Amino acid sequence: MDAQQIRQLKPRLAEYLGQFDDCFPRRDTRAHLSVYVEGQLSDLPQKSVEPMALRGKVPPRTLQQFLASFIWDEDRMRQRYQGIVARDHPSPRAIGIIDETSDPKKGVKTPGVQRQHCGAVGKHDNCIVTVHLGYAVDDFHCLLDGELFLPESWSDDRARCREAGIPDTMTYRPKTEIALELYDRARGNGIALEWLTFDEWYGGKPPFLRALDQRGQKFVGEVPKNFHAWTEPPPVTQRPFRRPGSRRTRRQKRVLAGSRKTMTVAAMLHRHPPMRDQAWQCYRVKDGQKGPHVWEVKHLLIYPKDADGLPDRRYHLLAARDVLDPSTVKYFISNASPETSVQTLLLVAFSRWHVERCFEDDKGEIGLDHYEGRRYPGLKRHLILSAVSHLFLAQVQQDLVEKKPRLDGLPGAHRRGERRAEPMAIRTQCLPVVRTYSQGTLLLPTPKRPGSEEPHQDDQTPTTGTRHSPNQRRALPLGFDIAL
Repeated sequence: MDAQQIRQLKPRLAEYLGQFDDCFPRRDTRAHLSVYVEGQLSDLPQKSVEPMALRGKVPPRTLQQFLASFIWDEDRMRQRYQGIVARDHPSPRAIGIIDETSDPKKGVKTPGVQRQHCGAVGKHDNCIVTVHLGYAVDDFHCLLDGELFLPESWSDDRARCREAGIPDTMTYRPKTEIALELYDRARGNGIALEWLTFDEWYGGKPPFLRALDQRGQKFVGEVPKNFHAWTEPPPVTQRPFRRPGSRRTRRQKRVLAGSRKTMTVAAMLHRHPPMRDQAWQCYRVKDGQKGPHVWEVKHLLIYPKDADGLPDRRYHLLAARDVLDPSTVKYFISNASPETSVQTLLLVAFSRWHVERCFEDDKGEIGLDHYEGRRYPGLKRHLILSAVSHLFLAQVQQDLVEKKPRLDGLPGAHRRGERRAEPMAIRTQCLPVVRTYSQGTLLLPTPKRPGSEEPHQDDQTPTTGTRHSPNQRRALPLGFDIAL
């Protein structure tokens, strides 16, 4: 940024925050919004309330009260925030990403804290977990919403909840139910999502998948290797039958006795002839900081069980294997129409890096994990304010990137007022260039697209297999399809 651009940031931030003026009934309360947001956007090493208050020349106690007890409408702020995203970043290519993140905490007073799996440290530790809905269009991404996961130990102790300001109406809910609430709230505020994606923990919950299907939402979600489905729909009968020991005759739809049973997706890959004998097809799913990410893919149409144990409609199954580490295999299913191309499905399936990058930026730049309060209202407001701060940062970055030409000669992503070619997969052949070192064969990095570098894997995502080592000699095939 040059000096003029830096000088323009202050009035631009004031104009941006002015869109939330009606969320505050008092002018003096409203004035603390800029103190909090500017503190999150500053270069402070610790972005908790006290250092941000001292930086803004406000008594720390006052800023604590602004966050936890002053009267203002945080729900309206979230609604307005999502309306801004819907207004400024609409696209028929919009992808929603459901994920969660954890923040280590000391003590027992932070709302929802307990010993549970903490991805930030890779083990069980004292932490809180929040579920989030991300939003991605091309190279732009932000967090739309987030909510605290309240463990059962907290939900059963209402006195402890009341002490932390957790309302009696807030009880333990599975993370899938929280994710559906975030999704419904965003759609109600004008957010249109063409696709939704999520990791295998959510994909392994059939009721969650059926709930999305009932909402008419297309998705491509990762599923665990033990996810069951039929490769062909079994015959269904409604003939009368009696259960053993019962005199009552029942008449309900059921799978015909003796029909072929469901298989796991891993068994389909290794034992089902149409998939086992299918040749692996190579796709470049994204360009990373160290070069293109290439996966081998097999595709099949399958039939999962519905809520009654009957064959559901056809779903896509993708089995994807990392070219550089064949022991890493991921499985994805999708409820998209059967004619949807594999390239399109892959583009969505490998879009989770957007929300991982949001978590990385929110924690490293905004201070998402720096909340130190003991009240749930303060945590709820902190999540919303952090999203507001990050959106301003993302929009400034996007505008700066769009003013510079791409290294590959393409215009900047998602430029307002212009139509950009849809980032569909292009089925073409390309020849990857390799460099051979004494340690092994490595990919030559492709020109880096601004804003597209891959962050570290999300803390909550379990890793399988071993990562590629530069000492391993492994060359790529000479031709592969592009899915970027």
